[in-house]
Amino acid sequence: MQYLEKATLYPPFSASTPASDLGIVVVIPCYDEPDLLDSLNALFNCNDTISSVEIIIIINDAEDSSKDVKNRNIVTYSKALEWIGEHSTPKKSFFVYHFTFNNKDAGVGLARKVGMDEAARRFEYLNKDGVIVCFDADSLCERNYLEEIEKHFIKYPKAPGASIYFEHSLNGKYETSIYEGIIKYELFLRYYCNALRWAGHPFAFQTVGSSMAVKSKIYQKQGGMNKRKAGEDFYFLEKIIPLGNYIEINTTKVIPSPRESGRVPFGTGRAITEWVNTKEYDTYNFKCFVDLKEILDSYTSIYYSNDIEGIYSQYPSSFKKYVSEEAFVKKIMELKENSSNLKTYRDRFFKWFNLFMVLKYIHFCRDHFYKNLSVYEAINQASSFLEMDVFGKSELDILLKFREKDKSKIY
Repeated sequence: MQYLEKATLYPPFSASTPASDLGIVVVIPCYDEPDLLDSLNALFNCNDTISSVEIIIIINDAEDSSKDVKNRNIVTYSKALEWIGEHSTPKKSFFVYHFTFNNKDAGVGLARKVGMDEAARRFEYLNKDGVIVCFDADSLCERNYLEEIEKHFIKYPKAPGASIYFEHSLNGKYETSIYEGIIKYELFLRYYCNALRWAGHPFAFQTVGSSMAVKSKIYQKQGGMNKRKAGEDFYFLEKIIPLGNYIEINTTKVIPSPRESGRVPFGTGRAITEWVNTKEYDTYNFKCFVDLKEILDSYTSIYYSNDIEGIYSQYPSSFKKYVSEEAFVKKIMELKENSSNLKTYRDRFFKWFNLFMVLKYIHFCRDHFYKNLSVYEAINQASSFLEMDVFGKSELDILLKFREKDKSKIY
């Protein structure tokens, strides 16, 4: 396809021909990861799938990475090569590559892109539209991980991609404070997604880099993975989810690491580091989502109304400060003029008021109207709306209830 000719950064890595029945390629970025082999073992121990699976590991560092990091990466590369020599099977093939990226672009986004581009190239060689899966070098998974991904994309052939259910580990080799922090962070992730769903946004899915998948043709058509050093998963899925037919895979589990990290400006590792250092972790006041719901609930009435200004006048103050009446009316008129029916208008409305615009609006509400609360306070505030009985329960108990709720519902 044109994407592979214009947007890839490297020529093909492997001289080997992909198996004719290749159906899934798992891509793992790996930067200074001491536990890569644990992740590879988890994938190796997965139940076999109908189609063949390839796992591509992109060990990476930057030109200005420390000598220690580069040396550890060399050791990891050597160990991975040795491990691969003992573990590849007819159904699972492992490939590992080591890159030193330029300082400007080096990061997880570029590492994912390089691996995902190679995965797309492998499928194009076969003229197939396979599934590219993102995983992390410090994650584990259940044994049915690969087969459930395969089953879901067979069951939903029109799905452009999927979010895969995850649960961080809540006990193990790290200090107690790490697990206290990951409970709060995962509560935040589940609270935010559930609050968006309650507010009525159709694109409310988890956007976790270690727990997502995309069809190869869609990956290329949407311009591939970005090179962001953090948040690459959110910005990538922000292009995929609005295509429609996006799915959740809740019948298996990814287990991301809860460890600290200062490598990126936000995300799991950064959140845990901040918690360990400050013992503070807060999140958005639920009133932000109450205001958001008023806007999202009105899209149908706006479509049929000739009094857009009148509807706008009833909106909460937070939104009227965020978007002026003139700008709002102009945008709605543009959407209506380019929509022949309600469905088309709805699609256009939510592609305008997308996940990125929602996030900016929530941040505006936080900065100017509703101060952040502790995760515990925010969820208690939202409990009746989200149908969560949290009275008197610990944060751990609340998280377990959120997990049960999220795993039992297909969105």
